[in-house]
Amino acid sequence: MGENLYLFMIVALAVLAITDLVVGVSNDAVNFLNSAIGSKAISFRTIMIVASVGIAFGAMSSSGMMEVARKGIFNPSEFVFAEIMIVFMAVMITDILLLDFFNTLGMPTSTTVSIVFELLGAAVAISVIKIFQNDNSLSALGSYINTEKATEIILGILLSVVIAFSIGALVQFITRLLISFKFDKKPKWVGAIFGGFAITSIIYFILVKGLKSAAIFSPETLAFIGQNPELFLAMNFVVWTVLSLIVSSLFNWNIYVIVIVLGTFALAMAFAGNDLVNFIGVPLAALASYKSWSESGIPASEYTMEGLATAVQTPTYLLLFSGIVMVVTLWFSSKARNVVKTSVDLSRQDEGDERFQPNFLSRQIVKFTIKASENVVSLIPASVLKKMDTQFEKPYVYVPKSRIQDLPAFDYVRAAVNLMVASVLISMATSMKLPLSTTYVTFMVAMGSSLADRAWGPESAVYRVAGVLNVIGGWFFTAISAFTAAALIAYIIHLGGIWATGALLIIAFLLIGKNYLSHSKKMKETKLEEKLEKAESNSIIGVIEESSTNIALAINRANKIYTQSIDGLAKHDIDTLKKSKKGIAKLDKEVEGLRDNIFYFIKNLDESSVGTSNFYITVLSYLQDMTQSLEYIAKAGYKHVHNNHKKLRFNQIKDLKETDGYIEDLFSEIKKIFETKDFLKLTELIVTKQELFQKLDLKIQKQVERTRADESSPKNTALYFSLLLETKDLLVATMNLLETYDQHANVKV
Repeated sequence: MGENLYLFMIVALAVLAITDLVVGVSNDAVNFLNSAIGSKAISFRTIMIVASVGIAFGAMSSSGMMEVARKGIFNPSEFVFAEIMIVFMAVMITDILLLDFFNTLGMPTSTTVSIVFELLGAAVAISVIKIFQNDNSLSALGSYINTEKATEIILGILLSVVIAFSIGALVQFITRLLISFKFDKKPKWVGAIFGGFAITSIIYFILVKGLKSAAIFSPETLAFIGQNPELFLAMNFVVWTVLSLIVSSLFNWNIYVIVIVLGTFALAMAFAGNDLVNFIGVPLAALASYKSWSESGIPASEYTMEGLATAVQTPTYLLLFSGIVMVVTLWFSSKARNVVKTSVDLSRQDEGDERFQPNFLSRQIVKFTIKASENVVSLIPASVLKKMDTQFEKPYVYVPKSRIQDLPAFDYVRAAVNLMVASVLISMATSMKLPLSTTYVTFMVAMGSSLADRAWGPESAVYRVAGVLNVIGGWFFTAISAFTAAALIAYIIHLGGIWATGALLIIAFLLIGKNYLSHSKKMKETKLEEKLEKAESNSIIGVIEESSTNIALAINRANKIYTQSIDGLAKHDIDTLKKSKKGIAKLDKEVEGLRDNIFYFIKNLDESSVGTSNFYITVLSYLQDMTQSLEYIAKAGYKHVHNNHKKLRFNQIKDLKETDGYIEDLFSEIKKIFETKDFLKLTELIVTKQELFQKLDLKIQKQVERTRADESSPKNTALYFSLLLETKDLLVATMNLLETYDQHANVKV
């Protein structure tokens, strides 16, 4: 039974390794894709090809990093084979669940932090069990855990956050000060010098240090570089500067694009070289342990694991296979693109739809930073300040807000700096066999360069800072949850053996499958979803044509939300009422987005069409009034049912269903008119306004009589009156909207 148990564990770990590669790459793709995708320097297909080649090279050179999983966190000689296998199994189950959770949220987290704290948590759990079994004191825990190396790794990870942010901001500030936003108008030699610095950095730290273990260079070459680093750097700088000047002058190649391509390749390679241990290091250590134990003939509960402390070269075919899995995942994972979007949005140069909402901490940080910057600026001479400001002036090119998603999130210079700085930092850590977090480094470099580039202006700072705080908070959650979950799972496996292991594996894969199906469904719904579009026309005829589609869509959705609210209340169904709440929240957000676009809309108008803005603003105002009424109706019904108040009486439900019928008929007709743009029919609907109001007044009067006669529930009465009065407000806003179109559209027709 013992042999079969551990063979089962090895097979399970192999499957978990492949799964971990998939979920890990989905999360870590942000590390090397965000700069190239954000700058749109090259096509998405080219980006993916370059990154794929980089991953393949990096995977082949990552063998030395595998030692972290074998002896970096715990002292293997203190554990027997049976205990080591429990640790490794707990780590891998925890890892795939944790990373998949973050992928589903679209939040970048650290695969390095997760693996380090999972190893620490599982090893501590088994160590504590051993201590209590031997009646020892908890002070003996230090002999089981490699505290010195674990502390070094954890401090390296935490310091990388501060260092990456600071260096990213400093390098970007200096670069922008020298090159400005008008980099394409600078002399060719300026770009050539930048290219010389950037390419030299990447070549030295990636191709030399990153690939040292891959034996691409001869020992003599490596010895020369090691003995004469300054000479090597100087020679590289001269060569690459000259080559940059030649290709930019003779062939008109954009040197910044070349740096972005090379940087994407280098960072993808650094990622694979540094992070492959996070995905397959533990299963490989388990396989080595199993081979060693199976050849010994000693029982699993007695065979100590000193063998893990020795260095072992990982077979090339396993590294190659891992690289292939990573590349395939990169091409086909929609979750990877979702995580990339979060990072790109937070570093975007211009304002736009912000994903994160400001919080108390983000507001205080922005407030403090503004005051601190004002104090610093006051110390700088006005002439110097003016000169600096000119370097940070962005050339103005008007693009309608509705097309802002087609613009690059930031320019080539910032993308090149992000890639250059992150590559250098990650490769230095790799060469020292120190697994720092590539996610932390690339993300914080991008955030630092954004800050230095003045991308976080007064309009967006609180949102961006809130986003960064959310991501960093997620990193701390990663560490705490990885440690706790791995310790708990290790304890469960210790108690339940093969049955517990099997059950945990089934639960893990069921959860991953559920998340995958949920994510796929969400992606399909997003693709099919119709959204309100921002106006671009500069004449009233154009705005009427464009906005009619929005009105038809908004009315159709309003109709569904109102019906859902009434149906949910009638059936006392909390799920239906939740859907109506979500529906109106989404519609309200889109209408708010249209209102936020008014600035850009007015800017786009020509002198003869300025009056168009009055029409557009009025339309949006009535749309917002409609959404506010629907929001109140949806929330009131949800609150009533959620608080378990009495169901509405039959007569009340009957009246509300009749009212829903009036609204449905009216909204269906409005939708048809706006879809066909047959605005002459609006007059027929507008004349029904008084009739609809009279019907509502009649229902209100009937409820007054019922209340005086036999109504016994104050909550029901208050809710019923609120719904009818808010429905009346909804009709007022709707009719005002129709009258506005009737006045303008029919005049133009």
